[in-house]
Amino acid sequence: MLANGQPASKVFLFLQGPPGIFARTVADELELLGCRTLRINLCPGDWFFWHDRRCASYRGSLEDWQGWLKAFCLENGVTDIVYYADRMPYHVAAAEVGADLGLTCTAYEFGYLRPDWITLERNGMSAHSLFPNDPDRIRAAAEGLPEPDRRHLYTYPFYAEAVNEVTFNMSNVLLKLLYPNFVRDKLYHPLPDYLSNIPRLLLAKRRNRNAAHLIDDVIAAGCPYFVFPLQLQSDYQLRYNSPYDHIAEAAEEVIRSFAKVAPVAAHLVFKLHPLDNGIEPWRKILRKLARKYGVKKRVYVIDGGNLDRLLRNAAGALTINSTTGIHALRAKCPTKVLGIALYDIPGLTCQKPLDDFWKDGTRPDRTLVEDLERLLARTIQVKGCFYTDRGRRAGARDMARKLVEGSVNLPGALCEAPPRLEKARQMGIATTFAEQMANRSKTELWSYAWRE
Repeated sequence: MLANGQPASKVFLFLQGPPGIFARTVADELELLGCRTLRINLCPGDWFFWHDRRCASYRGSLEDWQGWLKAFCLENGVTDIVYYADRMPYHVAAAEVGADLGLTCTAYEFGYLRPDWITLERNGMSAHSLFPNDPDRIRAAAEGLPEPDRRHLYTYPFYAEAVNEVTFNMSNVLLKLLYPNFVRDKLYHPLPDYLSNIPRLLLAKRRNRNAAHLIDDVIAAGCPYFVFPLQLQSDYQLRYNSPYDHIAEAAEEVIRSFAKVAPVAAHLVFKLHPLDNGIEPWRKILRKLARKYGVKKRVYVIDGGNLDRLLRNAAGALTINSTTGIHALRAKCPTKVLGIALYDIPGLTCQKPLDDFWKDGTRPDRTLVEDLERLLARTIQVKGCFYTDRGRRAGARDMARKLVEGSVNLPGALCEAPPRLEKARQMGIATTFAEQMANRSKTELWSYAWRE
């Protein structure tokens, strides 16, 4: 406490943020509220977007990072650590340092209630989320809360995000000598990743036209069908919050079960992610698996088109842990989660084994879906975006206010311990920094194409 009885000013340490100036904007808003802010740059991309008096650089090894960070926090009186993408190895280590020192750690990411929302959670997300998974607790906490603001206020073109991403990641490749020990937590090297997107962007309109026709055909056939929207193979949530190293492992598990149990008239539709880079040969992979299990004529691969339309007419949806699961719940579609997801809650998603899902998938409780969204919006969602000036400032102001007030996850959505963590451990998911370090061979590949 200060002499006048007011609480001492908080000291917020920012680690990596989304490519761009959003993290710096949040820090500016915190300083307007009387807080001190610091930043540690880990790579050239960090420095490019933020290099003022508040910044320090770490150029040591990932192995030495925890010890260095602990000393930095003690020396500078850090009270809070803020980071984007909680399972990035540097941030996993930081969360453990924060827990050891009694600091408040807060993670943020793209919002669950997209578009125009940012997720802001105490501690971490998915397996490490402190958001409750007890439906009765969610209902009670959501009672009387207002409906989320569903207006789309901060539209931005794809290039606004792409320019920031390319600048950040290519800086780390071309200027690597400036931070020689930085470990890029990327599944693909940025150069083939970005180059492979060019033909897909050029052919996007044609793909969407073809996909729209195929969706029409699937719906018009009148047969029950199940939808599996694929995530990006490079999605860190896939790698660090599921038991799969590759999406094809999940796809094989699903196709094997579908072939064995699903009604003979049913079809299975895989829909590629709209930002898939084309490195993974999904059509080849999925057709090969369909042939292997004797369901080649019952499995479709759709590249483009409207996912919501598919979900509204589907007999069920499957996901590893994508936020598209919330879209499926909103569409009243029975949904099966294969990994760890915040919304994998009794009454919302199917809790039965996969083999039972095809014939007896449970529809989500409509009122519980509404309660979940109201509680999300009030406690761990911030209205705003990373890539427009207006959206960035709106999000940064609200985020700064919540950080200063200590109201993240409040009221009613702050468990004492992560309620999904034990399930993650049972699945064999790496949940600690030491476990991630032992698993480093899964990152930074030119291609992680399906192995036979």
